[in-house]
Amino acid sequence: MDAIAVIPVKSLPSAKSRLALGPAPRAEVCAVMLEEVLGAVTASRVSSTAVVTRDARAAGIASRAGAQVIDDPLESGVNAAVALADGAASGHGTSIVIPQDVPLVKARDIDEILRLAPRRGSLVVPSWRLDGTNALVRTPPLAHATHYDEDSHRIHVAAARAAGLRSTVALVRRAMLDVDTRADLDRVMAQPDKPALSGRIRAALGAGD
Repeated sequence: MDAIAVIPVKSLPSAKSRLALGPAPRAEVCAVMLEEVLGAVTASRVSSTAVVTRDARAAGIASRAGAQVIDDPLESGVNAAVALADGAASGHGTSIVIPQDVPLVKARDIDEILRLAPRRGSLVVPSWRLDGTNALVRTPPLAHATHYDEDSHRIHVAAARAAGLRSTVALVRRAMLDVDTRADLDRVMAQPDKPALSGRIRAALGAGD
């Protein structure tokens, strides 16, 4: 399928401050989540994957997974990171933006999201809280700008419609379970979808500062 997956990745030690962990375990947890997301994306039907980051460790993880690395020197937010990838995305028919913090997502979820997306327009998978955007499909990739701000899933729907495009919302459970807080992390570890994931996260939580 002529689709590119874009994964914006904030520097691992400074990401996910709401987890209330020290920099070392927080970086380890974020690395585990990135590896899980990359594994799902690269096993899906997308034709290309781009990770946007300035973090050397995240870039190494991306390269080992066969993803293109796009440097994000200013790290000024998700919208800016996606904009950096838009040049690469414009060479494809479709783009799907996936965050690094949905570790339960599987390749078949990504394939289903792409299948449900309109032939021209956008599809949004919201977060489980029904506020953020946990997957954004745009066909063509520059169909409309991204708006990863408060209540972003509704803003993305409105942006597509303002551009005269069809917009769809899909509730895909594993893709909706993102991690912002320790309660979110515990919720993810309690799910049976990826039996080895909870052990990997627990090992990451034991990383020393």
